[in-house]
Formats: sequence, C-alpha cells, structure tokens
Amino acid sequence: MASLPTAGPSTRSASRMVRRFRRNFSAMLGLTLFVLLILLAVLGPLFTVDPLAQELVNKLKPPSAQHWLGTDQLGRDVWSRVVHGAAISLRVGFLVVALSALVGVVVGLLAGSLGGAVDNLLMRFTDIFFAFPSLILAMAIAAALGPNLNNTILAVAAVSWPVYARLVRAQALALREREFVEAAKALGSRTLRVLWRHILPNSLTPVLVQASFDMGGAILTAAGLSFVGFGAQPPTPEWGAMVSEARNYIDVAFWASVSPAVAIILTVLAFNLLGDALRDVLDPRGRD
Repeated sequence: MASLPTAGPSTRSASRMVRRFRRNFSAMLGLTLFVLLILLAVLGPLFTVDPLAQELVNKLKPPSAQHWLGTDQLGRDVWSRVVHGAAISLRVGFLVVALSALVGVVVGLLAGSLGGAVDNLLMRFTDIFFAFPSLILAMAIAAALGPNLNNTILAVAAVSWPVYARLVRAQALALREREFVEAAKALGSRTLRVLWRHILPNSLTPVLVQASFDMGGAILTAAGLSFVGFGAQPPTPEWGAMVSEARNYIDVAFWASVSPAVAIILTVLAFNLLGDALRDVLDPRGRD
C-alpha cells in the first residue's frame, strides 16, 4: 500500500512561520490595524458624505450623531475627510515603496553582482543621497517639482531608494560567492539570468521587511510635507494637510486636527508592528 505524501521542507517552514506570526501579539495587533485600515479605505466611503462639501453654518461643531468626528473650520465633515484620507495615504505608501524598492533593488543588484568600477560608481551616487537629511531633501525636491500629491510621492521615493540599494548590494555580495551561483555561471548562465533566477529571489527577505517599515515612514513623511505646504494642497482630504488646516483652531475644536493625527499614528504603528513581526518571523535563527 502506497504511503501518503508528507509535507516537504518548504511547507513545514511556511507552517512554522505562520505559527510564529500568530503567537506574536505585536504581529496580530499590527495585522488587525492594517486590515481595519484597508476596510476603512475600501468600505468607509459608503458611510460618508462628500468630504469637500462646505456648510459654514455648521463649522467647528463637536462630534455628534450627525457628524461622528465633528466638523472643521469650513463645516466639512471630519469623519468623511479622515476616511477618504485613508485611501490617499495608502496610495502614497504603496507607490513610494514600489518606486523606491524598484530603483533600489536594481541599483543594489548591479552594484553587488558586477562589483569593481560599477559598484564604486553606484555606491558613491547612493552616498550622495545619504549625505542629506531625508526630510530636508524631500522638501527640496517637492518644492522644485511643485506642491501636489504626485510630486510628493516622487520626492519621498527619491530619498527612500538608497536604503534598498544598500540592503540588496550586501545580499548580492554574499550570494555571488555561493556554490549555486558559481554552478549557474559554470553552466553558462548569463549574468542577467543569474541575477533574476538566483540572486534576486534570495535577496528579497530584507527588502520585504524594509518595505513594511517604509510604508509607515512614507505616509508619515508625506503627511509632514503636506503639513508644511509642500505636499497635498487644500481641499484634498490628506491627513497632514488636514492637521495643518485645523491647527489654528485646536483650542476651540481639537477634533478637527486630532482626528487625522490619530489616524496617522495608528497607521504608522500598524506598519511598524508588521515590520517587527516580519523581521522576527523571517529570521532563520528563530525557534518555535
């Protein structure tokens, strides 16, 4: 009688990682906050009014059954603006991470795999970006491009990619000396094939962890740029812009600025917790 097939090493490893993730309180808290954020962005607009609609007769009204988070200085519903701002912030975070990871991974792979003059040139170019404070450089780029949300995404991505380049370069330097890479080269595989089939897949773990952290960081940086006027412009319901618009009324209507600020805090917390959890779960030295 034939024996039943048993789970392979990859299946057992995946099951082990899932168990470790589920046992991690911070991981489950971060995942819960993340799921709630997604639901807020996707389903929340069904329970809101027009976030741009102004009712000056209802300005600075406190939270009530009609306006769950009150109204701002122009009579706009704060709850509606916070909900629509969730989709904007998620878009900013995902696009920034996608752009910066794409550029950083390509630069890191080329530098670490080719070495020599190519490595030296690419790393010196990367060092130029590390020489400036990231927020100041993002402000300068956003100011040069013009204050709007799309330019904010480009500005934040422009200061975020060097981290990925350094991470992937370090992985590529270690992997290019491994036996399976040497074997692929000995069998006649071209450089691009070796990069794509062997080095890149084995370099993705630190990239995934860094991306989870950078999601929160990108949202926070974009909100900061909007707060100082270099990001999303009124009346866009972006959280940083909302805090900036309502800050002058915090003594009489704190809910107008506190609500988007709390949304920023919870969102950044969710991604930081997920990043910590992924780092622990994907650490090969971890134990059940």
